[in-house]
This record gives sequence, structure tokens and C-alpha cells, in this order.
Amino acid sequence: MSHAVDIKTLSLTALTMTAFAANSLLCRLALGEQAIDAASFTMVRLTSGALMLWLIMHLPSTTQSQPLKSDWLAALMLFIYAATFSFAYITLSAGTGALILFGAVQLTMFFFGLRSGEPFSGLSWLGLTVALTGLVYLVSPGVTAPEPIGTILMVIAGISWGVYSLRGRGVSNPLQSTAHNFLLAVPLGLLLSIMFIDNLHFSTRGLAIAIISGAIASGLGYVVWYAALRELKATSAATVQLSVPVIAAFGGVLLLSEAITLRLLIASAAILGGIAIVVTQRSTS
Repeated sequence: MSHAVDIKTLSLTALTMTAFAANSLLCRLALGEQAIDAASFTMVRLTSGALMLWLIMHLPSTTQSQPLKSDWLAALMLFIYAATFSFAYITLSAGTGALILFGAVQLTMFFFGLRSGEPFSGLSWLGLTVALTGLVYLVSPGVTAPEPIGTILMVIAGISWGVYSLRGRGVSNPLQSTAHNFLLAVPLGLLLSIMFIDNLHFSTRGLAIAIISGAIASGLGYVVWYAALRELKATSAATVQLSVPVIAAFGGVLLLSEAITLRLLIASAAILGGIAIVVTQRSTS
């Protein structure tokens, strides 16, 4: 029985990590082809994600807690993440963007842990230093450095998602909370589209990619992730997310004909390795 549970958890986890990486690939695909503008991609992604989560929440088998109090800060962080994520992928490759995003998310959560008085061992500080060094190396000026504006936007996306994740700690029904936050973020997505109305353009292909990103990779991705989390330790959940930038990078090579540079490989090893050290040390403290 336990073996069957392990296989199920492993399958759900692998499916989720693929879905999370797919968001980077889908966004880069749509914007790289100029099949849709970044503001419209954001709005369609948030709207389709909210619709999918709303439909799932209203299935007979889905349990709901008491009515939620609107967390506008969480919704704002979700919106900022989605918007800066989209605009960053106008210039960033899928793998580079995912690595910057993931690094910023994890480092944000680590720094909040430090601020709240969470103990860090010597090895944890070493891992944090290595990860920060890798991130600085990745974005430092040079021929193969990622585009500065895209980099800044993706860092903001990572910080926003990190804060959003921290806001969700201790929520009794994370699926219901996520659905509610997506719904609250939709009007902000509409406002963004109005602000960038002069850049409005989309094709059927662009809309379809944005809907897949929102409804499948985001909406269903979170549902599968919450199912996997029931059997994963917190440390394991953090560790498996190390695979997302790797999946996105190789997916970019295979599907988008992107190149993996030496800078990206070295930075990936430093960032992911450093974060892995911190995560494993926290699990033993």
C-alpha cells in the first residue's frame, strides 16, 4: 500500500513540476512569436485560471471551508507576479527566466525566515552565499547576460510569488484560498490590459496558449500540487521544486530552439546547489 502511495505521490509531483515549468515555456512561446501582447496574456491567464479553479471548487467532491475573508495583499502579489512574469518573458529565454524566478522566490522566503528569527546553521549561510553569488553572476553584465529589464521584472515576479507563498502559510483550505485570490486578481489584470491598450494584439494561437497556461498549467497544476503535498514533507516539497528551472531550460532547448550557455549552466549549479544546501540544513535543524 505504501509503495502504491509513493508511486502516486511521485507521479503527481512530477506532473506538477512539469506544469510549473510549462508556464515559462508557454509564456515565452506566445510572446516570442508575438502571438499575443504581455498584458493580454496576463489577463487571459488569470481569468482562465480563476475559471478553472472556480469550476473545481464547485465539484460535488470538493470540500470547502467557511467563507473566506478577502486577502487583497495576496491577490495583489499574485497579480504582480503574473504581470511581471509575462513582461519579463518578452526578452528572457524560458530557462533563464525560470532560474531567476525560482532563485528569487526561494531567497525571498529564506530572508523572511531569517527576519522572523529562524535559526540558520553555518552550512545554511554558506548555501545562501553560493546561491546569491550564482544569481549575481547570472545577471552581471556580459555578452551572455540576460536582458536587464527582463531580469529586473523576473526578480520582482519571484519576490511577489515568495511573499504570496508566505501569505498562504497556515491557510486551512489552500485550494479555496488560491481560487479566491485568482478571482480577486482578475480585475487587476483587466486594468493592466486597459493601461496597455495601445499594445493590444492577439491571435487565436496566442489566446489558446494563454488559456492553456492559466487553466491547465496554473489552475490544474495547483490542484495536482496540493494533492501531492498531502504526502510530501515541507523540505521535500521545497527540494523537488529545484527541478523546475532544469525542466524549463531543457524544454526551451527542445521546443523553442533556445541555447544553454555556459553562464547559465554555472549559475544554475550555484543557485540550485546553494538552495539545496539551505533546504536540507533547515530540515535537520
